[in-house]
Amino acid sequence: MKSKLISALLPVVMVLGGCSVVSAPQSGSTSNAVQQTANQQVTPYDLDLYADVLNNYVDEQGWVDYEGLQADRAALDQFNASLDAVSMETYESWTEPEQIAFLVNAYNSLTLKSIIDQQPLKSSIRDIPGVWRIRKHPILGNTKTLDAIEHSILRKDFNEPRIHAALVCAALSCPPLRNEPYTGENLDDQLDDQVVQWLEGEHGIAIDQANKTVAISSIFEWFGEDWKPSFGTDDGFTGSANQKAVLNFISNYLSDEEAAYLESGDYKLNYLYYDWALNRQS
Repeated sequence: MKSKLISALLPVVMVLGGCSVVSAPQSGSTSNAVQQTANQQVTPYDLDLYADVLNNYVDEQGWVDYEGLQADRAALDQFNASLDAVSMETYESWTEPEQIAFLVNAYNSLTLKSIIDQQPLKSSIRDIPGVWRIRKHPILGNTKTLDAIEHSILRKDFNEPRIHAALVCAALSCPPLRNEPYTGENLDDQLDDQVVQWLEGEHGIAIDQANKTVAISSIFEWFGEDWKPSFGTDDGFTGSANQKAVLNFISNYLSDEEAAYLESGDYKLNYLYYDWALNRQS
């Protein structure tokens, strides 16, 4: 199912769950690799660099070889530097799919950077002080936190809830990290494929008709309002307005039998346990 990209005004909220935590400022030095990158001539938004990183250090299941990436981080640092070489004027000239693809790639690549900046690697992204709300990254000629990219731009400027299947904050219960960059040309198909992979995995949805229960990712609870503009419904399903919108959205990616079961509303809705352990390769 292809949802349309239309503008919607969504409030910027302080997220109590999901990819945001309240944390203290972080002190630390910039790595030599980052300092060297800053001194190099940078090509704006060099997707080939990011494609190499994903191809080399992310497997088909979306798990990341953080140790390998930490030891060979030059391409990632160069790509992240290229995000800041894009002017706001250039960004504003792009189509909405191109803007969304840019921001999702930026969020994911800067999350990878945040993980490998740690010596030694943390067992969870939540162990990194200020990772979402305090640590700032150069992008579009300014500096922004990961929270600002997600909540103040992506969720605010675009009515595209499928971004939650693409934004990966380095946890086992996140949707899988795609091992190719997002592009404006392929964004619609890529996002749909991400939703399918997410729901088919163990952290997306679990339907137990025998016990009349449905459990879905906690991401759908934390950001449920994002599905209301396009998927809000008064017919069928169960729960609050946000929950019905989410279930209506999910039903588009299930079999006819499972979709009908969701629409029946004859079950208890729960949320799956969210495992914040690092999404690292074994």
